[in-house]
Amino acid sequence: MEKKSRILLVEDDLNLGFVITDNLEEAGFLVVHCPDGITAWDHFQKKPFDLILLDIMLPKKDGFSLARQIRKKNEMIPLIFLTAKSMEEDKISGFEIGADDYITKPFSMKELLLRIEVFLRRTKALNADKNTHFEIGSLTFNYAELVLTLPDKTKVALTQKEADLLKFLCENTNKTLRRDEILLHVWGKADYFLGRSMDVFITKLRKHFKEDPRVDLATIHGVGFKFNVPEKAGQPAE
Repeated sequence: MEKKSRILLVEDDLNLGFVITDNLEEAGFLVVHCPDGITAWDHFQKKPFDLILLDIMLPKKDGFSLARQIRKKNEMIPLIFLTAKSMEEDKISGFEIGADDYITKPFSMKELLLRIEVFLRRTKALNADKNTHFEIGSLTFNYAELVLTLPDKTKVALTQKEADLLKFLCENTNKTLRRDEILLHVWGKADYFLGRSMDVFITKLRKHFKEDPRVDLATIHGVGFKFNVPEKAGQPAE
């Protein structure tokens, strides 16, 4: 019998929290519902979870603060913001902290369930993927450990999203990649806010690539990007 996935739901609206919990449990998930950030952090430290649904406006500890704490302890767990806010900067801030997605209230339970399934399937696929070590010119990238090693042996810790993006680039070296193609593979969907988030990560990665002038993550205007690397670079290391 397949083990049920555990979801941490952090939502201060008790009625909405009950509806979400009821629907998720009916769909076969185990759900722990917390009405505030401090209670959620306590549960997160004591129990393993497979995915987190997190409201932004919370009592005692807001969603952004809680997300930062969670990401310091676990870079891998999928984190989806549930928010009534439509302000662009709130969404960008969430992605920069390390959120994987957001769903704006009001939303349908069908949409929420689909988003959850997408991330849980992706997590299983990543765990089964054996190609985790890549050579990028004189840099090396260990996807499993979220570490990029520079030519001088300095180790740079990457966030999960930075690592996901770099892995996709490594698997598609010297190819022109459309923006929406990258977004769909790394974030699961393509929209304006996710595009802004991707640009932030692209800028961060480029700073590291300067350590080897042969490596260039070029912008193809109006199309996307091309990860230019030396021959054999970007391939799984033997």
